[in-house]
Amino acid sequence: MPGAACLALKSTHREPIMIERSLSVLIVEDNLALAANMFDYLEACGHTLDAAPDGKSAMRLISENHYDVIVLDWMMPRMDGISLLRHLRTELRNPVPVMLLTAKDQLDDKLLGFESGADDYIVKPLALPELEIRLRVLAARSHKRSDVRQVLEVADLCFDLGTQTIMRGGVQLPFSPIRRTLLEVLMRNSPHVVTRAQLELLIWGDSVPDGDLLRSHMHLLRRTIDGERIAEQKLLHTVPGIGFRLCMCP
Repeated sequence: MPGAACLALKSTHREPIMIERSLSVLIVEDNLALAANMFDYLEACGHTLDAAPDGKSAMRLISENHYDVIVLDWMMPRMDGISLLRHLRTELRNPVPVMLLTAKDQLDDKLLGFESGADDYIVKPLALPELEIRLRVLAARSHKRSDVRQVLEVADLCFDLGTQTIMRGGVQLPFSPIRRTLLEVLMRNSPHVVTRAQLELLIWGDSVPDGDLLRSHMHLLRRTIDGERIAEQKLLHTVPGIGFRLCMCP
């Protein structure tokens, strides 16, 4: 249970610096006692939470859910925090705000964290009220920028990230969580190729199930967005031996 009351910081500016709403938070921390303390405190502050003990488990949760902010430990088994962070930023182009959590307090360590894509950096041992406030600040900054990146568009295909609504030619399309995640990655990387290995890592981590499930998902994804359109209007393209790309390709 938390040992202190939750703090609500208000600004004297015309707009509050923080958004007073429940946040969806993912805690990625292999120290179970510390993870439980953060989980209990943030939950008592009204936030909704998931937790993962390592980077691979976190990847699966990120592929299935939307988070307002991620608390990410640096030193972990099965993909450390820096590796996960770089994968999010460079491979998946995922802009979710990330608070890097670590015992490393040297300037070079902090610089490496920020260069890898962290939005903030907090050193252990941490004060839970400070953590909660800083998470709100990160989410508020992201919220203010959301109008810039809220909608992904490729040709006449539109993906509203805020409402999770996907439309093509003005018609709303049905999507499962996995195929919605696949589409988001392909749209963020359009017109470039995303490899099969990258997509499998995103969805299943290092526990890829037997059988070519990715092929099945991509078949259904193609049927949903392209349907019976003529070849020149199709958006999802297979690059043999490599992967897939989403574009109005000649």
